[in-house]
Amino acid sequence: MLEIVKNIKVPTGNILIVNGQRGKLELLSIGDYGQAVNLNQHKKVVHQEMLPLEEKWVITISTQYGCSIGCSFCDVPKVGPGVNATAEDLIGQIEAGLSLHPDVETKRLNVHFARMGEPTFNNAIFDCAGWLHRQQGKRYRLIHPVISTMMPSGNHNLSGFIHDWMRFKNGPCNGDAGLQISINSTNEEERRQMFNDNALPLSKISAIAGFIKPRGRKITLNFAVAEWEINPDVLRRYFDPDIFIIKLTPMHKTLQAIENGIRTVGDYTESYPYENHEAALRAAGFDVLVFIASVEEDLGRITCGNAILSGSMPGLEGMFEVRG
Repeated sequence: MLEIVKNIKVPTGNILIVNGQRGKLELLSIGDYGQAVNLNQHKKVVHQEMLPLEEKWVITISTQYGCSIGCSFCDVPKVGPGVNATAEDLIGQIEAGLSLHPDVETKRLNVHFARMGEPTFNNAIFDCAGWLHRQQGKRYRLIHPVISTMMPSGNHNLSGFIHDWMRFKNGPCNGDAGLQISINSTNEEERRQMFNDNALPLSKISAIAGFIKPRGRKITLNFAVAEWEINPDVLRRYFDPDIFIIKLTPMHKTLQAIENGIRTVGDYTESYPYENHEAALRAAGFDVLVFIASVEEDLGRITCGNAILSGSMPGLEGMFEVRG
C-alpha cells in the first residue's frame, strides 16, 4: 500500500494524496447515491445519505502523474506532464483507498482509471486489472473496472490497447468492465479546440472502439453538456446504437472550465439542461443515460477534471483534512 500523505474528507467520501514511486498521486474513495438519485430526471439532485459501502464502493485512481493532453476544461495538466504510474502505483492506490474501511465487504467495487492522466498510454493498467480480477470473491463480490479515455491521436498503440481491454471485458470479466469515451461534441472543430488538437476524429474512434462488440454494458460515449454541438445524425453516421450508449453529464466546475467560460447552461443539478438532447438521441435510436450531479459532488472536487494537486480545493464548508 502507498503512504497516504493527505486525506481530505468530502461529503461523498475521501480524496487521498499518496506517495507513488515517482512522486505524488491522487485518488478517490467514495460512495454513491445510487441510480435512483443520479439517474432520476424528475427531481433536483441534492446531497443525501449515500448507499452503504457494503452495497457499492467507488475507487478512482490516477494512471499518470499529471497529464499532457491539455483539455480546455481540465485542471490535471496543471499538475505536470503525463508520466505513467507503475503497476505498483496503481495497485497501491487501490489498496490505500480500501484501507480507509478495512472491515467493509462490498457487493460491488467500481474501480475507475480516471483521476489523473490519459489511461490508454499506460499498459500497466492490464497488470493492475489482472490483480483486481484475482481479488474478486474475497472482500468484493463483484469488481467492475472502467477505463475513461478521450482517444488520443498521439497514442500509436491506441487500437491495440482498446482491443485488449475489450477482450478483457468480454472474456475474464464476463462483461463486467467498462469503456467510456469522452466525445463532448459532434463538431470536429469544437473537439479540436477542447482537446487541444490531441483527440482522434469521430470516424477513427468508431473504427477502433466499434471493432469488438461488447459483452454486458455497451461502450459509453460521454457528452459533458456545455453549449457544444450534439448532432444525433452525425452520431448515427459513425456509431452503432447496438454497440454504443450515450451518457449526458454536466460540465463540471473545474478552475480551467470556469476560466475558459465552459459551462452547462441552467441549473445542472436538474434535468432541463439535458432534456432536448436526450429526446433527440433517443429518437435516433440510442439508449441514453442522464447523469445529474449534486452541488456537493461537483464542488467537493470528486468529479472529472479536478485535481487537488493542481491547487484546487473543495469549495464547500464542512470539508477537512483527516490526519493519521
